[in-house]
Amino acid sequence: MEIWTAFVLLSKTRFWEQLGIWVIVQNYNSVLTLSHLYRSSDALLVHENDAVHKICAKLMNIKQISFSDINQVLAHQLGSVFQPTYSVEGSCHYRRNPLGDLMENLVPHPEFKMLGIRNIPQMSENSLAYSTFTWAGLLKHLRQMLISNSKLEEGIDWQVRPPLSGLPTLGKVSLNRELHFNTSIANLVILRGKDVHSADLGGFKDPALYTSWLEPIHAFNVWKTQRAFSKYEKSAALVSNSQFLLKPLDTIVGKAWNMFASKAYIHQYTKFGIEEEDFLDSFALLEQVVASYCNL
Repeated sequence: MEIWTAFVLLSKTRFWEQLGIWVIVQNYNSVLTLSHLYRSSDALLVHENDAVHKICAKLMNIKQISFSDINQVLAHQLGSVFQPTYSVEGSCHYRRNPLGDLMENLVPHPEFKMLGIRNIPQMSENSLAYSTFTWAGLLKHLRQMLISNSKLEEGIDWQVRPPLSGLPTLGKVSLNRELHFNTSIANLVILRGKDVHSADLGGFKDPALYTSWLEPIHAFNVWKTQRAFSKYEKSAALVSNSQFLLKPLDTIVGKAWNMFASKAYIHQYTKFGIEEEDFLDSFALLEQVVASYCNL
């Protein structure tokens, strides 16, 4: 079983410009890397460069963002998922196979294996000293982050709502596109901290959040532990198999395809043994991924 963490350069940011490593072929590299990982792994935990940068700048209040800052945010996200949790409700035994449980909970079909992580709260030490949290407030914000595809708590679009369950399939698709609703295949919420068993997770069990071919009882799972994570008395993480990467992935595939059509920089790859057929195979695979997630 292989679960890869992919840190993808999805768009140009000040961070990469400042470090001087912005290159025109980033879309090629993203397409080739993602397509290879998609073929060889059971699931991908994808971190978006821009989202991590915004967390550092807006939530952690870091002025000069370094690789160490980026890595700290990534480590926090992964730790919030893979630190021990109890195996079942009320159990005193920790999970023995969290990777297997993650796969079972979030990847019901081998064609859909893009996973994204959201955390709440995330803030600087100075801000934390003046903050208090309730499970109701944390989960309300986390749910809205999911359905509006917001990567961080700041700037959530509260206008986005799940489609009405009575709408026919075509109506739902049209409404989703209009309101930018993020349809899920499966979600896993990990709760850590004080009074964790009092948290109400009913909002994540709403059938309107999920694709029609998977029952909500199978599409949503929760892991819990009363042990606090990092410096937060209460914290929640959400791992989601959803349409969260649909727009940026479609964008990088489109830009890379336009460059490939004009044969731009192809010689930089062919001299290292990567042929045009390799590009075409990568485009075909990722275009199928985009189409599959688009049709949820």
